[in-house]
Amino acid sequence: MTNQPTLKHNSAAGLLAIVTLLSTAYMWAFLHTQSQLSVVALLLVAVAAFILGRRFGLIERVEQAAALRPGLARLWTIGGIIILIAALHDSHFALLMICTVLLFTTACLGLTMQFGFTGIANFAGAAFFGIGSYTTAVMASHTSIPHVLIILISGLVAALIGSLLILPVLRTRSHYTALVTIAFGILFKTFLEVNDVLGGPQGLHVPGMSLFGYEFNQGFTLLGSDVSFYVSYTLLSLVICATTYLVIDLIKRSWVGLSMDVVRTDETAAATFGLHIAHWKVVAFVLGNFFAGIAGSIYGMTTEFVAPNNFTFADSLLMVSIVILGGLGNSIGLIPAAIIVLVLPEKLQFIQEYRFFLYAVLVIIILLFRPDGLLPRKTRLFFNRGVSK
Repeated sequence: MTNQPTLKHNSAAGLLAIVTLLSTAYMWAFLHTQSQLSVVALLLVAVAAFILGRRFGLIERVEQAAALRPGLARLWTIGGIIILIAALHDSHFALLMICTVLLFTTACLGLTMQFGFTGIANFAGAAFFGIGSYTTAVMASHTSIPHVLIILISGLVAALIGSLLILPVLRTRSHYTALVTIAFGILFKTFLEVNDVLGGPQGLHVPGMSLFGYEFNQGFTLLGSDVSFYVSYTLLSLVICATTYLVIDLIKRSWVGLSMDVVRTDETAAATFGLHIAHWKVVAFVLGNFFAGIAGSIYGMTTEFVAPNNFTFADSLLMVSIVILGGLGNSIGLIPAAIIVLVLPEKLQFIQEYRFFLYAVLVIIILLFRPDGLLPRKTRLFFNRGVSK
């Protein structure tokens, strides 16, 4: 038997609305403030809210509300991000941070398919992210192909190059698979550094996004207020991230996701019941790299520059950290995890190198209290609409 949610539908909707508005207001204050004291105070507020939420069961009630009204929870999340973008419409740095979080979340959604669905340990996420960026840099500079198609082609190129690893990935397991992907990531960075055609260590310039004659790299004025050009990229990143989430969520809830779950849980049992293990691993690996390539394509256009040092093994570890910290196999946990991993160190620059120490301590504390991540993946339910929450 399964535990039925104790919240009613109306109560769940109201609770989700309140949590979203409070979270949006908090993120606005955290991204907007430039005061060192304010940053520390806001961090203390977050820690206190987490402790009190656990003590009085508020976190569990929010999780119940999200499980009871999953569609509404997603809509509120998207709405909260749009409100945040509108509130920070003229802040270049804050918008760039939001855009980076959304794009890394998209790439990590691809890693979630690999890590969380089929158990493929991919430690070359930044390499496939970089393949998308470099493909866009070359094609946007030397061809007249519409940029929308270039984004899709960049994802396909990342998936195609990633297919070179399919054979060693299928022939290895766990930490051996991780070693294969680590080697690929290192080789990719080395290849970029010694290849003068791709700019070598200096990198390449990436033309900005152009959509139906509209240039994304040009700011504009709306109702007498200057709007940062990052708004366009952030909204595009939100659309890509939401679409990727929807696709992966549909896969997770379908028989495809069920097959991948069985492969991850026990390959021997999966083979016994007739599942083609190699087939599902290939699907997860190729699709995951495709999404990473798309995210990298938009990231390159946003920053207008790509270089080998943007796609190192350390960046791959950041992506893996986001996937694990968010909750292995749970897509919705990637956003708060990406905020902690990407935004927090930037806001703590005033303590210089000690910010990495504080960030590491915070991650360890979170995993001590939430060993399965911020939002652990729920057990798949077979007799409640046939899907997991």
